Amino acid sequence: MTISALLLLQEAASDGFANDLVYRFNEGGGYMWPVLITLIIGLAIAFERILSLNRADINARKFMARVKEALDNGGVSAAEDVCANTRGPVASVVQAGLTRFDEGMGAVEKAVVSYGSIEMSFLERGLVWLSLGISLAPMFGFLGTVVGMVEAFDAIEAAGDISPSLVAGGIKIALLTTVFGLIAAIILQVFYNYCVSKIDSITADMEEASVELIDSLAMMSVGRPALAGRSARGTLPDAKRELGTGDDLTDVNLS
Repeated sequence: MTISALLLLQEAASDGFANDLVYRFNEGGGYMWPVLITLIIGLAIAFERILSLNRADINARKFMARVKEALDNGGVSAAEDVCANTRGPVASVVQAGLTRFDEGMGAVEKAVVSYGSIEMSFLERGLVWLSLGISLAPMFGFLGTVVGMVEAFDAIEAAGDISPSLVAGGIKIALLTTVFGLIAAIILQVFYNYCVSKIDSITADMEEASVELIDSLAMMSVGRPALAGRSARGTLPDAKRELGTGDDLTDVNLS
């Protein structure tokens, strides 16, 4: 049944590379299927993560500008509405800090850190299975190669003679599983690295937004407009010295 399905795919494919790929896959034997299944599951996880991460990624600078403007014009409740109408972990972390503003700056910072850790776990969900696929694909390939080599030596033993064609053919078929396993691992590794880089970017946005939020709330606490605070990438104003709270206002690390 497996061979018949592959032959149907081979007949339907008009491209020479596709024909050769199906032929090589069929040559590799039964151990090619675990490699293929691992690749398919890994790609499904990778595509789901890419879609989720792209939806979670927003323009953090524009978002924080809107939050600060809402803080100046409508107060904390207006800023919470901006967060509620914005998707992504950056908005969730900022909203978590805003809801604890009445309890003091220390509570705001704790809420930001706690919710930041929760959002990080959501961003990294599924990556462990993608990493497992990267490890399993070449392992299945190596397993198929070892089994194929054993079968090749069994054929040599049964023939009672070492024929170049017999040895070369058996070794070639055995090595095909390793080739496909490595190709599958390389493909999944590319998607894995893309997801990790995307998560790092979103995490940096969360940390920067957290610093800007705490700084803006500190400005409000001393009667100054939230927009007076500079970006977290620049030099922070002296609101923390006016509050007398030291450097803790900017020491927010979500990692």
